Amino acid sequence: MATQVASAKGVRESVFEWEGKDRNGRIVRGDLRAGGESQVQATLRRQGILVTKVKKRRLRSGKRIRPKDIAIFTRQLATMMKAGVPLLQSFDIVGRGNPNPNVTRLVNDIRADIETGTSMAAAFRKYPLHFNNLYCNLVEAGEAAGILERLLDRLATYMEKTEAIKSKIRSALMYPAAVVVVAFVVVTVIMIFVIPAFKDVFSSFGADLPAPTLMVIAMSEFFRQWWFLILGAPVLGGYLFLQAWRRSEKVQMFMDRLLLRVPIFGQLVEKSTVARWTRTLSTMFAAGVPLVESLDSVGGASGNIVYRQATDKIQQEVSSGTSLTEAMTGANIFPSMVLQLTAIGEESGALDHMLGKAADFYEAEVDELVAGLSSLMEPFIIVFLGTIIGGIVIAMYLPIFKLGQVV
Repeated sequence: MATQVASAKGVRESVFEWEGKDRNGRIVRGDLRAGGESQVQATLRRQGILVTKVKKRRLRSGKRIRPKDIAIFTRQLATMMKAGVPLLQSFDIVGRGNPNPNVTRLVNDIRADIETGTSMAAAFRKYPLHFNNLYCNLVEAGEAAGILERLLDRLATYMEKTEAIKSKIRSALMYPAAVVVVAFVVVTVIMIFVIPAFKDVFSSFGADLPAPTLMVIAMSEFFRQWWFLILGAPVLGGYLFLQAWRRSEKVQMFMDRLLLRVPIFGQLVEKSTVARWTRTLSTMFAAGVPLVESLDSVGGASGNIVYRQATDKIQQEVSSGTSLTEAMTGANIFPSMVLQLTAIGEESGALDHMLGKAADFYEAEVDELVAGLSSLMEPFIIVFLGTIIGGIVIAMYLPIFKLGQVV
């Protein structure tokens, strides 16, 4: 048996685990959200339960809440509501079953707000770090139209597809990034620990060393003298760059434009951005959100400041009476296929369906590009590692070959 009550205003609630006996003498257990043990005792006493044990549940700090956690929460909540489970009970079940204590705490806080009469959309808006405008607008539209479970299901599908695209892009970039890091660590170890041993051997030769060998030995001396700078500078530089990327709009604009122009990877970024843009607008429009209001959330969801600024311009033009197709054409960043499907959707009155078709197409394109990049990068990475490690090995063995020729 599990019961929860609303918190008194200004009182911080905790979750208490309790054990007791009901009116028939049977042992019952459960958990209760309350402001203190006395409130737990009073609430259970009113239910006819003789409490024998009350213990405050200690929540671990847990991992941070990721977008994937919110997508799973949305899917579970949609499933519960479609199955006919009452809203508050759905929150209880979803919160109790989540392995991340931070998600459990977030769900319980939202549930407490809803229980006191706050609308679900308003409760979600209190946590903008986890629930963006798109999420809250769709929930609000579902509450107003009485189709909350359907829109939660649509929202969960949208978030799952978006996270799948992000995961594929991360996997495509992870392999070369990992190889570069491993190569850097290996070269550093060779320069600091291996090359000095060769230098001691070569000093006993009493002969002039080849230029490649002298260059590698000089690099080794530099690594040994400035190892803390060599190891710390990339980490510090990467951290400062990421902070500037997040906080400076100029840096964001520069990097987002650059990413769209990078060979091969630029296509991947462009197609994934277009897929997210069309998927977001399709989801919002299908939920009954007006087009101009839908465009509010679309630009930010695209994940690229170039598309975000273009969306702001499109929104202004659409609000002044311009058709969506014409406004998108003027932005000059959308592929012709997207423009054609948008035009067909506007003429036929099935804009959400045609935008969904465009999103499906570009999501499939992203899948193919990721698969192609994985196979294409392997030979380049092998050549890259072979050139670096092989060059060092050859440079260090040149004096030995030269000595063998003399002997």
